[in-house]
Amino acid sequence: MKPSLILSVMLCAVSGMAKAEISGSDATSVSTRQTQESRWGLGLGAAVSSGVYAGEGTQVTPFPLISYDSERFFWRGIAGGAHLFKRDDFAIDATLSARMDGIDRSDFGRRELAERGIDRSLLEDRDDAIDLGIAATWTGDLGQLELDVKGDISNATDGYEAGLKYGYPMQWGKNSITPNVGISFLSKKLANYYYGTLPVEVDRGVIDYRPGSATVQHVGLDFVRPFADRWAFIANVSYEHLPGKITDSPLVDEDTNGSMSAFFGISRGF
Repeated sequence: MKPSLILSVMLCAVSGMAKAEISGSDATSVSTRQTQESRWGLGLGAAVSSGVYAGEGTQVTPFPLISYDSERFFWRGIAGGAHLFKRDDFAIDATLSARMDGIDRSDFGRRELAERGIDRSLLEDRDDAIDLGIAATWTGDLGQLELDVKGDISNATDGYEAGLKYGYPMQWGKNSITPNVGISFLSKKLANYYYGTLPVEVDRGVIDYRPGSATVQHVGLDFVRPFADRWAFIANVSYEHLPGKITDSPLVDEDTNGSMSAFFGISRGF
């Protein structure tokens, strides 16, 4: 689930851009300004993540941080959407996001797959996907709760994912720290595509393995520190615990129980 972690930290990063612009402002004035003007954010960051596929290894991914927020529309890294309903403590959004869970067959380790009785040349690529969804967010004194459901519209997996996430933001001087926990449900088609073997591969003689639907748990910590007027330093660390039906896949690295991901970046709000 490394690519999903990268998406999570990117969303954390670009959301933190707003904090860079409003250093020293209170929450009420922030909310008012966000509903009265459009805001851009630009920055640069890098994500480091442990691969879960056989032979994949640790991945370092640099990328630009681009965000846009207005009263109606938003864009945050590789995800965006429209506010369908919004008030101080509750919002419903339509979302469009990239699912970066794909992998080229050449990126699998040939030796690691051979140890599982799989010839890498018989595999197919796993493509990235585009998800359309809807998300509901509640914010209050006890923190923030987000529920989202999204499904593939690019015909890569024809599957869907449902997630629930809770975070509790805290202020420590100028620093914003948000520990969070969550759980995601992957549909059968989604999990089978990325962590199972495909029918065309089975026809070629690859072992038939399909994990079916799966539930993934994750914990994380987000950190934002504004500096120099509209700039901010942003960091995130996340861990996803993978269920046995995924870690038992012949495509997944041996002795893998989960995936770690970290992000560091800087951004400027405009």
